[in-house]
Amino acid sequence: ACRAGTTTPFSFGTNITPEQVNYDGNYPYAGGKKGLYRQQTVPVASLPPNRWGLYEMHGNVWEWCQDHWHNNYRGAPTAGSAWEGRDTGAIRVLRGGSWFNRARDVRAAFRRDLDPGLRNDDIGFRCAQVRGEPSQEGATGAEFLLLRLDAAPPQDRCALPQAPTFMIRTDCEHLTFCRLTKPDWASAIGRDRFGLWCEIGVEPKRGGEPVVQRLRWIPPGRFWMGSPEEEPGRYDDEGPRHLVTLTDGYWLFDTPCTQALWEAVMGKNPSRFQSPTRPVEQVSWSDAQNFLKQINKQNPGLDLSLPSEAQWEYACRAGTEMAIYTGDLDILGENNAPALDLIAWYGGNSERETHRVKLKRTNTWGLYDMLGNVWEWTRDHWHNDYQDAPTDGSAWLSNDADALRVLRGGSWHGYARFVRAAYRRHGVAADRYNDFGFRCIRVQGTKAT
Repeated sequence: ACRAGTTTPFSFGTNITPEQVNYDGNYPYAGGKKGLYRQQTVPVASLPPNRWGLYEMHGNVWEWCQDHWHNNYRGAPTAGSAWEGRDTGAIRVLRGGSWFNRARDVRAAFRRDLDPGLRNDDIGFRCAQVRGEPSQEGATGAEFLLLRLDAAPPQDRCALPQAPTFMIRTDCEHLTFCRLTKPDWASAIGRDRFGLWCEIGVEPKRGGEPVVQRLRWIPPGRFWMGSPEEEPGRYDDEGPRHLVTLTDGYWLFDTPCTQALWEAVMGKNPSRFQSPTRPVEQVSWSDAQNFLKQINKQNPGLDLSLPSEAQWEYACRAGTEMAIYTGDLDILGENNAPALDLIAWYGGNSERETHRVKLKRTNTWGLYDMLGNVWEWTRDHWHNDYQDAPTDGSAWLSNDADALRVLRGGSWHGYARFVRAAYRRHGVAADRYNDFGFRCIRVQGTKAT
């Protein structure tokens, strides 16, 4: 419950601040900055909750657990039950740390043992109610099937319901599952080790074979947008880091728009580094809008648009939380970050030009060149940070029609610190540079605007 689906030392990430947790700020974690030491408890629910809505799981007061103390986890239960023994007076376990403790003692994994009769001004508890068999009250005639989704390996399996749509309800969320068939706008659909894909075929204006573009299915989900304060190369406009929930899945080009596709739709190629299989560049935000208008006109029902900044970062991260989707990024110099060589063309390896798409390793969702090669325009207007940013994945627009626009992903011309999942830059909608490109999105079941 404390971790709330995370794997980091704290549910808030790899570090904490006194604004998130009540602990002794004189003893920060992993070289962090010193902060406030309140020397007392704070009112419950006065600090931010974790992603499951639980307050003060870290710090404030230690919390008694049901378990007897054991010196390590060797032989521990794997079903989540309390680990007890025959000694009714055994030492008991406390978790979470308190206002009196240093930051390392309020980590999600930290454990402490004490005599069960001890009382102190930093020791408390919270209660749990374990739910039994689901109630049949209010049922509509369908039988409930109880599955343990956390079992490893799963002990029970069931076939998917034979219906176009079904719902799974938990105490926190309602998840709706829909069967996808080949959309009318797609020429093919399939599934591989990365997931679901579909393709479109665009007839060139000047004749010839259709240009095929693959789109990847990006499932709905939740992620932390922005970067933690300790990330190497970070800028202040990448914060505050905040939780974003995307309730709709979408189809996304698996590469930046290529010169072949651009020329098929627009009839001419503006790029400096000309090759059909390289990304189109020297394209402004306004140019991208004209492309979208033309391709949607030629293919009724396609309804492509630019992704929002949140949709772009969610797809780039592909379920990861590090600086790049393969892990941490050690920046040894402006153009020296060896971890980028496998996944991105940037200033340290590009030889000062773009390269053919699909030469570098994909992320785990099958997307190529999300980092490096060319910057990618998004729908969003520029804001100096994420204060008051949308949390539903929508584009963050303003009333200024001439507002600066956001680009993401870095390019062949960029420093290593620019080629991170969280890095942001802005440009005028009319800017055309030889490292500016884009990729397209199609939101499932919703006409893009």
